[in-house]
Amino acid sequence: MRARHLTLASIALSSALLVTACSAPAAESPAASADRPWDEVLADAEGQTVDLWMYGGDDRGNAYVDDVLTPAAAELGVTVRRVPVADTKDAMRRLLAERAAGEDDGSVDLVWVNGDNFATGQEAGAWLCGWSDDLPNMQYVSDEDPLVSEDFGVPVEGCESPWHKAQFTFAYDSARVTDPPTTVAGLLDWAEANPGRFTYPAPPDFTGSVFVRQALYALSGGAEEVPAAFGEDAYDELTPALWERLADIAPALWREGRTHPRDQVALDRLFADGQVDFTMTYGPATLTELVEDGTFPSTTRVLAVEDGTIGNASFLAIPVSSPDQAGAMVVADLALSPEQQVAKADPDVWGQFTVLDTALLEDDAARAFDRLPDSPVVPAYDELSRNAQPELSSSWVTPLDEGWRREVLGRP
Repeated sequence: MRARHLTLASIALSSALLVTACSAPAAESPAASADRPWDEVLADAEGQTVDLWMYGGDDRGNAYVDDVLTPAAAELGVTVRRVPVADTKDAMRRLLAERAAGEDDGSVDLVWVNGDNFATGQEAGAWLCGWSDDLPNMQYVSDEDPLVSEDFGVPVEGCESPWHKAQFTFAYDSARVTDPPTTVAGLLDWAEANPGRFTYPAPPDFTGSVFVRQALYALSGGAEEVPAAFGEDAYDELTPALWERLADIAPALWREGRTHPRDQVALDRLFADGQVDFTMTYGPATLTELVEDGTFPSTTRVLAVEDGTIGNASFLAIPVSSPDQAGAMVVADLALSPEQQVAKADPDVWGQFTVLDTALLEDDAARAFDRLPDSPVVPAYDELSRNAQPELSSSWVTPLDEGWRREVLGRP
């Protein structure tokens, strides 16, 4: 077992890095050897154990990694050890502490990451770069797909490998909401007209945070009216209307807006218990199972939003402190393979949307995607992502989260 010794000073420093990295000058990230023969990578990876740190609150995701990805990696001579975390920031704290301590035998080999966490690591020079473009299965990923070339506005530049796509999605109980709204602004109006039947998680929870960004788009005249890169002038111009509208509807929210669910799990529980009529998620794949197992009512439907919702992609990143970089590359490439992407896209397995361009696949692999069963709850990705809106850069996230707490939650 490798050493896991970290000083309290290192841990404290890592917390500071998480707060300040986005405003600090970017550190240079070490790059993997370019054009390294893949056979050499496979040979170096054999016998390695890859610690995959990932959000542990998704049972279907856990089962996919344990029952599908891990056995396939074992056939390549690599052991995958899933390390569940309550929040990706837990993984970030560990790897940044190890980097601050000068560790080159770290405990994190691969991280399921995106958004501000990727940007934080990039600013700190914590990610290995220049490797993902050389993965054999990247040939099936379109180099013109903006969702996989940028991560919340931060260029990927070979520092992470795409894993699956996501689309922010609202769901409602059609037995209780017979005339659902068709726009995000209309949803806010619905909440105000139906006291106690709507709420959203409190930022900085991931789902609550994206809801605020979605509302910003809706109340600013559309995504094209909000600069992707954060700027004080744009913030000062656009957010007053956002804070005013969210503050206006607060008294009509569940528990009169005095408290909010802490996360999506808590919101889902309220929806399942019939206390609210809407829930929301960046991972709509979970809706299928929640209906099938009776947690959510059979009348659960996905809200069709005419103006579109925010979409992004999730990635796998390798820390520079990983001692098992070859193994991590092999696992990332395996996760990107058509076979694994088909298995992960199956609604009976996990139901995540593929990052592959099926037009680039061999005929057999393309047909495997065509044979996937349709979800009775979640529309196909092409339909769900119609009029999809891009994520704002990660530099917007913290100002919006802090602004919401100050201007909405903290308003008398």
